[in-house]
Amino acid sequence: MTETPQTPLAKTPLHELHLKLGARMVPFAGYEMPVNYPGGVIAEHRQCRDAAALFDVSHMGQIRLVGADAAAALETLAPVDLVDLGVGRQRYAFFTNASGGLLDDLMVCRPAPGTGFGDLFLVVNAACKDADLRHLVTHVGHRCTPVAMPDRALLALQGPKAVTALARLNPAVAQLVFMTGGVYELVGVPCFVTRSGYTGEDGFEISVPADHALLLAGQLLAQPEVAPAGLGARDTLRLEAGLCLYGHDIDATTSPVEAGLTWAIQKVRRPGGARAGGYPGAAAVEKHLGGAAPCRRVGLVGLERVPVREGAGLHDVNGHRIGRVTSGTVGPTVNQPIAMGYVTPEHAQVHHEVWAEVRGKRVPMRVTPMPFAPHRYVRG
Repeated sequence: MTETPQTPLAKTPLHELHLKLGARMVPFAGYEMPVNYPGGVIAEHRQCRDAAALFDVSHMGQIRLVGADAAAALETLAPVDLVDLGVGRQRYAFFTNASGGLLDDLMVCRPAPGTGFGDLFLVVNAACKDADLRHLVTHVGHRCTPVAMPDRALLALQGPKAVTALARLNPAVAQLVFMTGGVYELVGVPCFVTRSGYTGEDGFEISVPADHALLLAGQLLAQPEVAPAGLGARDTLRLEAGLCLYGHDIDATTSPVEAGLTWAIQKVRRPGGARAGGYPGAAAVEKHLGGAAPCRRVGLVGLERVPVREGAGLHDVNGHRIGRVTSGTVGPTVNQPIAMGYVTPEHAQVHHEVWAEVRGKRVPMRVTPMPFAPHRYVRG
Protein backbone atom coordinates (compact mmCIF):
# COMPACT_ATOMS: atom_id res chain seq x y z
CA MET A 1 0.00 0.00 0.00
CA THR A 2 1.50 3.33 -1.03
CA GLU A 3 1.24 6.32 1.26
CA THR A 4 -0.48 9.45 -0.02
CA PRO A 5 1.89 12.37 0.39
CA GLN A 6 0.55 14.98 2.78
CA THR A 7 -0.07 18.50 1.52
CA PRO A 8 2.64 20.75 3.00
CA LEU A 9 1.36 23.20 5.58
CA ALA A 10 0.94 26.76 4.33
CA LYS A 11 2.84 29.57 6.04
CA THR A 12 1.67 33.09 6.80
CA PRO A 13 3.84 36.11 5.85
CA LEU A 14 4.92 36.30 9.52
CA HIS A 15 6.18 32.71 9.71
CA GLU A 16 9.87 33.62 10.07
CA LEU A 17 9.02 36.20 12.74
CA HIS A 18 7.19 33.56 14.78
CA LEU A 19 10.24 31.31 14.66
CA LYS A 20 12.53 34.19 15.60
CA LEU A 21 10.28 34.95 18.60
CA GLY A 22 10.52 31.31 19.76
CA ALA A 23 6.93 30.31 18.99
CA ARG A 24 5.76 26.74 19.35
CA MET A 25 4.26 26.02 15.94
CA VAL A 26 1.34 23.65 15.32
CA PRO A 27 -0.78 22.64 12.31
CA PHE A 28 -4.06 24.58 12.21
CA ALA A 29 -6.54 24.78 9.30
CA GLY A 30 -3.82 23.79 6.83
CA TYR A 31 -1.31 26.33 8.16
CA GLU A 32 1.68 26.19 10.45
CA MET A 33 0.62 28.58 13.23
CA PRO A 34 2.02 29.76 16.58
CA VAL A 35 0.15 28.24 19.53
CA ASN A 36 2.25 30.14 22.08
CA TYR A 37 5.56 31.91 22.65
CA PRO A 38 8.12 31.16 25.40
CA GLY A 39 6.18 33.04 28.11
CA GLY A 40 3.24 30.66 27.77
CA VAL A 41 -0.49 30.82 27.13
CA ILE A 42 -1.51 32.27 30.51
CA ALA A 43 0.96 35.14 30.24
CA GLU A 44 -0.27 35.91 26.71
CA HIS A 45 -3.88 35.76 27.89
CA ARG A 46 -3.13 38.25 30.68
CA GLN A 47 -1.16 40.45 28.30
CA CYS A 48 -4.31 40.82 26.21
CA ARG A 49 -6.54 41.49 29.21
CA ASP A 50 -4.12 44.02 30.78
CA ALA A 51 -2.36 45.74 27.85
CA ALA A 52 -2.25 44.66 24.19
CA ALA A 53 -1.50 41.41 22.35
CA LEU A 54 -0.70 40.94 18.68
CA PHE A 55 -2.14 37.87 16.95
CA ASP A 56 -1.31 36.68 13.44
CA VAL A 57 -4.64 35.67 11.88
CA SER A 58 -3.45 35.74 8.28
CA HIS A 59 -4.78 32.20 7.79
CA MET A 60 -8.31 33.64 7.75
CA GLY A 61 -9.96 34.23 4.39
CA GLN A 62 -10.44 37.74 3.03
CA ILE A 63 -12.95 38.19 0.21
CA ARG A 64 -14.36 41.27 -1.43
CA LEU A 65 -17.72 41.29 -3.16
CA VAL A 66 -17.87 43.67 -6.09
CA GLY A 67 -21.16 44.91 -7.51
CA ALA A 68 -24.01 47.21 -6.58
CA ASP A 69 -26.20 44.17 -5.86
CA ALA A 70 -23.70 42.57 -3.46
CA ALA A 71 -25.63 43.14 -0.22
CA ALA A 72 -28.98 41.93 -1.57
CA ALA A 73 -27.22 38.94 -3.14
CA LEU A 74 -25.47 38.02 0.13
CA GLU A 75 -28.82 38.15 1.95
CA THR A 76 -29.90 35.13 -0.12
CA LEU A 77 -27.17 33.13 1.68
CA ALA A 78 -27.32 34.63 5.19
CA PRO A 79 -30.28 35.53 7.46
CA VAL A 80 -28.73 38.89 8.35
CA ASP A 81 -29.62 42.49 7.43
CA LEU A 82 -26.89 43.51 4.99
CA VAL A 83 -28.87 45.78 2.66
CA ASP A 84 -29.21 48.35 5.45
CA LEU A 85 -25.56 48.08 6.54
CA GLY A 86 -24.12 51.60 6.46
CA VAL A 87 -20.79 52.63 5.00
CA GLY A 88 -18.04 51.94 7.50
CA ARG A 89 -20.20 49.57 9.54
CA GLN A 90 -19.41 45.92 10.24
CA ARG A 91 -21.77 43.08 11.10
CA TYR A 92 -21.45 39.48 12.28
CA ALA A 93 -23.12 37.03 9.88
CA PHE A 94 -23.30 33.36 8.98
CA PHE A 95 -24.04 31.17 5.96
CA THR A 96 -26.80 28.60 6.39
CA ASN A 97 -27.41 25.32 4.58
CA ALA A 98 -30.67 23.74 3.41
CA SER A 99 -31.40 22.31 6.86
CA GLY A 100 -30.71 25.60 8.65
CA GLY A 101 -27.24 24.54 9.83
CA LEU A 102 -24.26 26.87 9.88
CA LEU A 103 -21.80 26.53 7.00
CA ASP A 104 -19.53 29.23 8.44
CA ASP A 105 -19.65 32.42 10.46
CA LEU A 106 -18.02 35.58 9.17
CA MET A 107 -17.60 39.34 9.49
CA VAL A 108 -19.05 41.65 6.83
CA CYS A 109 -18.11 45.32 6.45
CA ARG A 110 -19.26 47.91 3.92
CA PRO A 111 -16.19 49.91 2.81
CA ALA A 112 -16.43 53.44 1.47
CA PRO A 113 -16.78 53.44 -2.35
CA GLY A 114 -13.56 53.53 -4.35
CA THR A 115 -11.27 52.21 -1.60
CA GLY A 116 -10.47 48.97 -3.44
CA PHE A 117 -12.13 46.67 -0.90
CA GLY A 118 -15.28 46.03 -2.90
CA ASP A 119 -18.88 46.80 -2.11
CA LEU A 120 -18.67 44.39 0.82
CA PHE A 121 -15.51 43.11 2.56
CA LEU A 122 -15.74 39.66 4.19
CA VAL A 123 -13.47 37.86 6.66
CA VAL A 124 -14.22 34.12 6.87
CA ASN A 125 -12.77 31.19 8.80
CA ALA A 126 -9.54 29.64 7.56
CA ALA A 127 -10.82 26.07 7.32
CA CYS A 128 -13.89 27.21 5.36
CA LYS A 129 -12.45 29.89 3.08
CA ASP A 130 -12.14 27.80 -0.09
CA ALA A 131 -15.63 26.32 0.35
CA ASP A 132 -17.03 29.78 1.16
CA LEU A 133 -15.58 31.24 -2.02
CA ARG A 134 -17.07 28.40 -4.09
CA HIS A 135 -20.39 28.88 -2.29
CA LEU A 136 -20.40 32.58 -3.18
CA VAL A 137 -19.36 32.05 -6.80
CA THR A 138 -21.94 29.29 -7.30
CA HIS A 139 -24.92 31.03 -5.72
CA VAL A 140 -24.38 34.77 -6.17
CA GLY A 141 -21.63 34.98 -8.80
CA HIS A 142 -24.23 36.03 -11.37
CA ARG A 143 -25.20 39.04 -9.22
CA CYS A 144 -21.81 40.20 -7.92
CA THR A 145 -18.17 39.18 -8.21
CA PRO A 146 -16.52 37.44 -5.24
CA VAL A 147 -12.76 38.08 -5.25
CA ALA A 148 -10.38 36.26 -2.90
CA MET A 149 -7.56 38.39 -1.45
CA PRO A 150 -4.68 35.95 -0.79
CA ASP A 151 -2.15 38.77 -1.19
CA ARG A 152 -3.19 40.30 2.14
CA ALA A 153 -2.26 39.37 5.69
CA LEU A 154 -4.51 39.91 8.72
CA LEU A 155 -3.28 41.02 12.15
CA ALA A 156 -5.37 41.33 15.30
CA LEU A 157 -4.21 43.83 17.91
CA GLN A 158 -6.32 43.23 21.01
CA GLY A 159 -6.50 44.63 24.52
CA PRO A 160 -7.33 47.82 26.44
CA LYS A 161 -4.10 49.52 25.31
CA ALA A 162 -4.40 48.46 21.65
CA VAL A 163 -5.74 51.88 20.67
CA THR A 164 -2.78 53.62 22.32
CA ALA A 165 -0.30 51.51 20.38
CA LEU A 166 -2.03 51.63 16.99
CA ALA A 167 -2.77 55.37 17.23
CA ARG A 168 0.99 56.03 17.31
CA LEU A 169 1.11 54.73 13.73
CA ASN A 170 -2.00 56.66 12.67
CA PRO A 171 -3.91 58.77 15.24
CA ALA A 172 -7.09 58.63 13.12
CA VAL A 173 -7.79 54.99 14.06
CA ALA A 174 -8.87 56.18 17.52
CA GLN A 175 -12.01 57.62 15.90
CA LEU A 176 -13.30 54.13 15.17
CA VAL A 177 -15.77 52.50 17.55
CA PHE A 178 -16.76 48.85 17.94
CA MET A 179 -17.89 47.22 14.67
CA THR A 180 -16.82 50.08 12.42
CA GLY A 181 -13.99 50.12 9.92
CA GLY A 182 -12.29 51.87 7.05
CA VAL A 183 -9.06 52.37 5.13
CA TYR A 184 -6.16 53.90 7.08
CA GLU A 185 -2.56 54.30 6.05
CA LEU A 186 -0.18 52.27 8.21
CA VAL A 187 3.53 51.72 7.42
CA GLY A 188 2.98 53.71 4.22
CA VAL A 189 0.27 51.50 2.70
CA PRO A 190 -3.55 51.49 2.77
CA CYS A 191 -4.83 48.99 5.35
CA PHE A 192 -8.43 48.06 6.10
CA VAL A 193 -8.85 48.49 9.84
CA THR A 194 -11.90 47.45 11.87
CA ARG A 195 -12.41 47.99 15.58
CA SER A 196 -13.37 44.44 16.39
CA GLY A 197 -11.85 41.12 17.39
CA TYR A 198 -12.32 37.75 19.02
CA THR A 199 -11.21 38.30 22.61
CA GLY A 200 -13.97 40.32 24.29
CA GLU A 201 -11.50 43.19 24.62
CA ASP A 202 -11.25 46.42 22.69
CA GLY A 203 -8.99 46.04 19.69
CA PHE A 204 -8.49 46.10 15.95
CA GLU A 205 -8.23 43.73 13.02
CA ILE A 206 -5.93 44.99 10.29
CA SER A 207 -5.87 43.79 6.69
CA VAL A 208 -2.42 44.68 5.34
CA PRO A 209 -0.66 43.82 2.06
CA ALA A 210 1.27 40.61 2.69
CA ASP A 211 4.58 42.18 1.69
CA HIS A 212 4.14 44.87 4.38
CA ALA A 213 2.92 42.55 7.16
CA LEU A 214 6.39 42.00 8.65
CA LEU A 215 7.06 45.74 8.82
CA LEU A 216 3.69 46.43 10.46
CA ALA A 217 4.07 43.59 12.96
CA GLY A 218 7.56 44.83 13.84
CA GLN A 219 6.36 48.37 14.44
CA LEU A 220 3.48 47.17 16.60
CA LEU A 221 5.69 44.82 18.64
CA ALA A 222 8.09 47.73 19.19
CA GLN A 223 5.34 49.55 21.13
CA PRO A 224 5.77 49.16 24.92
CA GLU A 225 2.17 47.98 25.38
CA VAL A 226 2.35 45.13 22.85
CA ALA A 227 3.57 41.52 23.00
CA PRO A 228 2.88 38.57 20.67
CA ALA A 229 0.19 36.00 21.43
CA GLY A 230 -0.70 32.69 19.78
CA LEU A 231 -3.69 30.46 19.17
CA GLY A 232 -3.69 29.11 22.73
CA ALA A 233 -4.45 32.49 24.30
CA ARG A 234 -6.82 33.35 21.48
CA ASP A 235 -8.85 30.27 22.43
CA THR A 236 -8.97 30.95 26.18
CA LEU A 237 -9.82 34.61 25.56
CA ARG A 238 -12.67 33.88 23.15
CA LEU A 239 -14.08 31.22 25.47
CA GLU A 240 -14.12 33.62 28.43
CA ALA A 241 -15.86 36.07 26.07
CA GLY A 242 -18.51 33.42 25.25
CA LEU A 243 -17.68 33.46 21.52
CA CYS A 244 -18.22 30.43 19.28
CA LEU A 245 -15.42 28.60 17.48
CA TYR A 246 -16.56 27.22 14.13
CA GLY A 247 -16.15 23.46 13.87
CA HIS A 248 -16.45 23.09 17.65
CA ASP A 249 -19.30 25.18 19.13
CA ILE A 250 -21.10 25.60 15.81
CA ASP A 251 -21.12 23.57 12.60
CA ALA A 252 -23.29 22.45 9.69
CA THR A 253 -25.60 20.53 12.06
CA THR A 254 -26.24 23.51 14.39
CA SER A 255 -28.92 26.11 13.73
CA PRO A 256 -28.28 29.75 14.71
CA VAL A 257 -31.14 29.47 17.21
CA GLU A 258 -29.64 26.41 18.90
CA ALA A 259 -26.32 28.26 18.97
CA GLY A 260 -27.82 31.27 20.74
CA LEU A 261 -27.09 33.54 17.77
CA THR A 262 -30.62 34.86 17.28
CA TRP A 263 -29.35 38.36 18.20
CA ALA A 264 -27.58 38.37 14.82
CA ILE A 265 -30.85 37.82 12.90
CA GLN A 266 -32.31 41.30 12.68
CA LYS A 267 -36.07 41.91 12.84
CA VAL A 268 -36.25 42.70 9.12
CA ARG A 269 -35.08 39.14 8.30
CA ARG A 270 -37.40 37.35 10.76
CA PRO A 271 -40.98 36.20 10.13
CA GLY A 272 -43.10 39.30 9.57
CA GLY A 273 -40.06 41.39 8.58
CA ALA A 274 -39.81 43.20 5.26
CA ARG A 275 -37.13 40.80 3.95
CA ALA A 276 -37.94 37.67 5.93
CA GLY A 277 -36.68 34.31 4.67
CA GLY A 278 -35.18 33.82 1.24
CA TYR A 279 -32.01 32.13 2.52
CA PRO A 280 -31.12 28.41 2.69
CA GLY A 281 -32.92 26.59 5.50
CA ALA A 282 -35.21 29.53 6.28
CA ALA A 283 -38.17 27.27 7.16
CA ALA A 284 -36.09 25.28 9.67
CA VAL A 285 -34.57 28.41 11.24
CA GLU A 286 -37.98 30.09 11.50
CA LYS A 287 -39.40 26.96 13.14
CA HIS A 288 -36.59 27.12 15.71
CA LEU A 289 -37.23 30.85 16.21
CA GLY A 290 -40.80 29.86 17.08
CA GLY A 291 -39.59 27.67 19.94
CA ALA A 292 -38.90 24.30 18.33
CA ALA A 293 -35.10 24.22 18.75
CA PRO A 294 -34.23 20.81 20.30
CA CYS A 295 -31.18 22.10 22.20
CA ARG A 296 -29.51 25.32 23.31
CA ARG A 297 -25.93 26.49 23.70
CA VAL A 298 -25.22 27.44 27.32
CA GLY A 299 -22.37 28.64 29.46
CA LEU A 300 -21.23 26.33 32.24
CA VAL A 301 -19.10 26.93 35.33
CA GLY A 302 -17.44 24.05 37.15
CA LEU A 303 -18.34 23.67 40.82
CA GLU A 304 -15.13 21.72 41.43
CA ARG A 305 -11.57 22.57 40.31
CA VAL A 306 -11.69 20.01 37.50
CA PRO A 307 -11.20 21.14 33.88
CA VAL A 308 -13.99 19.92 31.60
CA ARG A 309 -12.95 19.62 27.97
CA GLU A 310 -14.64 19.42 24.58
CA GLY A 311 -16.53 16.17 24.06
CA ALA A 312 -17.50 15.55 27.68
CA GLY A 313 -21.06 14.26 28.02
CA LEU A 314 -23.56 16.25 30.07
CA HIS A 315 -26.11 14.48 32.29
CA ASP A 316 -29.04 15.33 34.53
CA VAL A 317 -29.36 14.44 38.22
CA ASN A 318 -30.66 10.99 37.29
CA GLY A 319 -27.73 10.25 35.00
CA HIS A 320 -29.64 10.72 31.71
CA ARG A 321 -27.55 12.24 28.95
CA ILE A 322 -28.82 15.72 28.07
CA GLY A 323 -26.03 17.14 25.92
CA ARG A 324 -22.29 17.63 25.46
CA VAL A 325 -19.50 20.12 26.04
CA THR A 326 -18.13 21.81 22.91
CA SER A 327 -15.39 24.00 24.46
CA GLY A 328 -13.84 24.00 27.92
CA THR A 329 -10.87 25.33 29.86
CA VAL A 330 -9.86 26.83 33.17
CA GLY A 331 -10.34 30.55 32.51
CA PRO A 332 -7.16 32.46 33.44
CA THR A 333 -9.15 35.66 34.12
CA VAL A 334 -12.15 34.14 35.90
CA ASN A 335 -9.95 31.55 37.67
CA GLN A 336 -12.42 28.69 37.45
CA PRO A 337 -13.36 25.88 35.06
CA ILE A 338 -15.65 27.21 32.31
CA ALA A 339 -17.25 25.56 29.31
CA MET A 340 -19.81 25.95 26.57
CA GLY A 341 -22.06 23.16 25.46
CA TYR A 342 -25.49 22.11 24.28
CA VAL A 343 -28.29 20.86 26.49
CA THR A 344 -31.99 20.17 26.00
CA PRO A 345 -34.16 23.29 26.53
CA GLU A 346 -35.50 22.23 29.94
CA HIS A 347 -31.93 22.14 31.29
CA ALA A 348 -30.85 25.46 29.73
CA GLN A 349 -32.13 27.75 32.48
CA VAL A 350 -29.54 29.87 34.30
CA HIS A 351 -28.39 28.38 37.66
CA HIS A 352 -29.57 24.90 36.64
CA GLU A 353 -27.08 22.20 37.72
CA VAL A 354 -25.86 19.49 35.35
CA TRP A 355 -23.08 16.90 35.55
CA ALA A 356 -20.21 16.52 33.10
CA GLU A 357 -18.52 13.16 32.67
CA VAL A 358 -14.74 13.48 33.06
CA ARG A 359 -12.69 10.26 32.98
CA GLY A 360 -15.63 8.22 34.27
CA LYS A 361 -16.44 10.64 37.09
CA ARG A 362 -19.43 13.01 37.25
CA VAL A 363 -18.37 16.63 37.81
CA PRO A 364 -21.04 19.19 38.84
CA MET A 365 -21.47 22.29 36.70
CA ARG A 366 -23.91 25.18 36.78
CA VAL A 367 -25.55 26.87 33.77
CA THR A 368 -24.46 30.50 33.79
CA PRO A 369 -24.93 33.60 31.61
CA MET A 370 -22.21 34.45 29.11
CA PRO A 371 -19.77 36.09 28.69
CA PHE A 372 -17.80 34.65 31.58
CA ALA A 373 -15.53 37.74 31.57
CA PRO A 374 -17.20 41.10 30.75
CA HIS A 375 -16.85 42.44 27.22
CA ARG A 376 -14.95 45.71 27.08
CA TYR A 377 -15.74 46.94 23.59
CA VAL A 378 -15.61 50.68 22.88
CA ARG A 379 -19.04 51.51 21.53
CA GLY A 380 -20.18 54.73 19.88
